[in-house]
Amino acid sequence: MRSTSRGIGPADTLLALGQSCLDRGEGGQAFAWFRSAARGGDARAINMLGRCHEHGWGVPADPVQAAAHYRKAADLGDGWAMFNLADLHCRGIGVARDDEAAYRLYAASAAKGNAKALNMLGLFHESGRAVPADEAAARALFKAAAESGDCWGRFNHARLLIGDGAREEALRWFRLALDSGFPDFYRSMAVALAPHPDPQIQALAADALRLAETRKEACR
Repeated sequence: MRSTSRGIGPADTLLALGQSCLDRGEGGQAFAWFRSAARGGDARAINMLGRCHEHGWGVPADPVQAAAHYRKAADLGDGWAMFNLADLHCRGIGVARDDEAAYRLYAASAAKGNAKALNMLGLFHESGRAVPADEAAARALFKAAAESGDCWGRFNHARLLIGDGAREEALRWFRLALDSGFPDFYRSMAVALAPHPDPQIQALAADALRLAETRKEACR
């Protein structure tokens, strides 16, 4: 059921159909496509079943079921499932809050190439959560996430650059963050930047708020 070097497999088609339904707000049909793909053991599809259960897409929201699907997909090696299960452990939703487990899962997801996981590891190192506080490690992780295209990584990298007095470089990364975000991120960015006295940073906050109102959130 998985794609191979010979071409696109049936699971890829079912996943694409499910994502298309999600994009149109058809959660029930999306869930049905993901469930069909998951029957063949496709880890990506199992992860998407977890997403459906977490967010109530086509089924009642059930974080315990979401965690079970994420764990199964993570055990099969899916990097996004590792990230999503880490998020639940980080927040204590559907599973016990466990910062150490969250950190391990974020690290495993990052090893799979997930830039968002790099950013989360940066936050853990910056705050001393689950690991000793280490500003140098946090900076390196934020920069790696930023260079890999993650909007939060770009924001956090820019945030630290502002603190360093590297204004022009920070503005460049804030602008790049605007190119790669989603509505909730844009709203958070607007709130964070709006009080800043620099007019260009205030303008970026206004741009972020405008984007929050005009862009539809994509499902990962």
